[in-house]
Amino acid sequence: MRIGKANDKTVDVGLLPDANGKDPNPGGQTEGSKWQKPRITRKSLMKCCLVKWIIASTTQQGPDSIDNDLELSMVRHQPEGLEQLQAQTQFTRKELQSLYRGFKNECPSGLVDEETFKIIYSQFFPQGDATMYAHFLFNAFDMDRNGSIHFEDFVLGLSVLLRGSVTEKLRWAFNLYDINKDGYITKEEMLAIMTSIYDMMGRYTLPSVRDDSPFEHVEKFFQKMDRNRDGVVTIDEFIETCQKDESIMSSMQLFENVI
Repeated sequence: MRIGKANDKTVDVGLLPDANGKDPNPGGQTEGSKWQKPRITRKSLMKCCLVKWIIASTTQQGPDSIDNDLELSMVRHQPEGLEQLQAQTQFTRKELQSLYRGFKNECPSGLVDEETFKIIYSQFFPQGDATMYAHFLFNAFDMDRNGSIHFEDFVLGLSVLLRGSVTEKLRWAFNLYDINKDGYITKEEMLAIMTSIYDMMGRYTLPSVRDDSPFEHVEKFFQKMDRNRDGVVTIDEFIETCQKDESIMSSMQLFENVI
């Protein structure tokens, strides 16, 4: 599936399988083999909307250097030291410096709020309505539910989504779908997330998306995941099913295409 972007180019979106539940070109797969975690390159890193937002801000700010302490005195909320963040994430020292420079330029207070997320995604997906998707994604990053995201939370989340293990990514995905954070995913929650993604990009996907497509995909996913038929999906059911089902794993590439 492909989607037009603000610059009129199209990019591959591994978010949703086709009508048969399979991705026509699943990322990370080789013929005759099981799904494999794709190698994260600088090019794939730059597909991330949040990274693009940060790097663009860094470029606008200019080539001035950033010190090794991440210029902590410039923000109200001081992040952890560079060495500690490097140990906690899969980012290099230079990547953390670049990310922080852009983050500080866009959010001088050291905090990002939900409105900022909505602005970011409306810029990258101007042809759709990104409001609800940005809301759900923000809540997944905002682990303490206080309405703002610190730089540490921001890069820890990005590290998992872009360079985490398969299990780490699936745990993060479960947290996104578990809207009320009660430890279960209901069919209504999964439909809300899926619909928000279609609203953000569905009108400009090729082939075009039908109105009932989100419901159809949720029905197929739930039939596979809800193994004991109790109407909810636990994190163990979610991870086990995803790891055993190549079509679902392929669709989980959404986190490297629409974050």
